[in-house]
Amino acid sequence: MGFPGTWMTTSESMVYRVVPKCACSSIGQIMYYSDHGTFFDGDIHDAQDGLHKWAMDHSQAPITRKVRSGDTYAFTCVRNPYTRILSSFFDKICGIQRNGRRYRGNLVPLLIQKYGIEVGSPETGFEFDQVKSFRRFLLFARDTIRWRKPMDPDIHWSAMSGHIGTFVQNGGRYDKIFWTEQFNDGMSQVLDAVETPYPLDLQTIPRFNESEGHGPKRAHKVSEYFDDLSMHLMMEVYKKDFQLFGYDFDDPDNKMPVREIDLNEVHAKLGD
Repeated sequence: MGFPGTWMTTSESMVYRVVPKCACSSIGQIMYYSDHGTFFDGDIHDAQDGLHKWAMDHSQAPITRKVRSGDTYAFTCVRNPYTRILSSFFDKICGIQRNGRRYRGNLVPLLIQKYGIEVGSPETGFEFDQVKSFRRFLLFARDTIRWRKPMDPDIHWSAMSGHIGTFVQNGGRYDKIFWTEQFNDGMSQVLDAVETPYPLDLQTIPRFNESEGHGPKRAHKVSEYFDDLSMHLMMEVYKKDFQLFGYDFDDPDNKMPVREIDLNEVHAKLGD
């Protein structure tokens, strides 16, 4: 299986396990800058050189070598499961993608037909019942994750623990897992722990939110999207994410973590 979703700087200073919807664009650009002294011109997910990526054949051997040796700093980043799934809905389901089309072609028509979801359109200012449609989307997301129906789960709403676990199961070990909600603190600790060809000032770098502006703005506070059934579905699908990464399940409006991440616990529970 190797190390899917893993990126590494070309200088081999650090290894990062990508978790979609968890500041991956910003992290990728920081890694790129730390090697080259400039940011990648475009979406870092499109970069074909200047950064090792597991999806590129020539990168697999160096990534495997460094991860297995354990002598390159390895990290990842997580996000509150409530805000992450909401972001996936507004960006991937409601939003128009960079190519000017809907995400994954026939996905949105399928959701409209099978789950009764509305997504609005740019022409009407994305006016629709966000709460009702999101709850139906959450049911769909649960169906894909639990039963792989009507399709396999998408990386943007698959559990973070699933992404992070593949790295551990194949012989990797994390030196740091930090929270998107405390991004500068966490990323600073990563950069302080490694030597890079080019230094960065995290206070001055731009934020690379490649999904922003593609779809409607969230119209309500987080808790209004999650009734009792929705919270039950969240626990069914994302229980490990709440438990391992220290987030508050009982209060959807509290996006901040309520306890520290125990790396030993993460490796023990995701290493099976």
